[in-house]
Amino acid sequence: MSEQNTEAISNLLRQWLNVRMEQDAINWLQERCSSIRKGNLQELYLGFGLVSRKVPKLALELTSDELRQADAVRPDWHPGYWSVQDAARTLLVLEYTPDRPEQFISALDKLFAAGEVHELVALYQAIPVFPYPQRHTERAGEGIRTNMQSVFRAIAHKNPYPAEQLDEGMWNQMVLKCLFIGTALHPVVGLDTRLNPALSQMLCDYAHERWAASRTVHPELWRCVRPEMTATALQDLQRVVEQGNELEKQAAALSLAGSSLPEANELLLANLPEHYEQIKAGTLNWESVYLALEEA
Repeated sequence: MSEQNTEAISNLLRQWLNVRMEQDAINWLQERCSSIRKGNLQELYLGFGLVSRKVPKLALELTSDELRQADAVRPDWHPGYWSVQDAARTLLVLEYTPDRPEQFISALDKLFAAGEVHELVALYQAIPVFPYPQRHTERAGEGIRTNMQSVFRAIAHKNPYPAEQLDEGMWNQMVLKCLFIGTALHPVVGLDTRLNPALSQMLCDYAHERWAASRTVHPELWRCVRPEMTATALQDLQRVVEQGNELEKQAAALSLAGSSLPEANELLLANLPEHYEQIKAGTLNWESVYLALEEA
């Protein structure tokens, strides 16, 4: 990310915060930012920890115009679900602009090491707007391996960084973990663009393990399975078509519809013609499956 983009993101965060905080909080944050811009690391560490006491605990609730501004300065950035405190913490970090990348990474490492859960959530969801994006892959991997679900979701959900920067192995691990811990796949940014044969096979194997243990398979799993990528996928999807519940059949239909194999299209038309028509009409898609799962 360029310095210009970092500055533009900081300016946006400042604008958003200034219309959502009282003057005392604005003054406090401005003073901290001014000191941090001068290279005062202690002000960064202390200010970061004091945000929970100085900044209101409110949802950021960005307007549609503000969301468009966010996407303009950083494509696929999703701060609409952040809190005011998340935005303040991110601004404090971005105000630190040392001469060398190692200095920024070192400061970030200390914040991660000392962070409590809410602070870690703010840091992980802000990774896509931090400078030196290629330097944060190991840190993102730690977020994927964590046992804290809120922290895991901060890196896995509504976050463009994993799709942009993680290698295939780490990406696949993140997707599988979503299913393993029962976290939705729909909010994962770039899910369809990062499909790969290894992931498709991994998920089919996981489905087999679940079936062997007489356990259900999360319908969203089939979003990342393609018959042209995995030898058993077509047979696995046929099982879902024949034995699955309605949501599972919808997921199977979408997976088959996304396949380039003629056999997949034949299976879909022969067994789920109504679902095929719904897909063509746009009333059945992965978002509708996700919403139905959320309501269930």
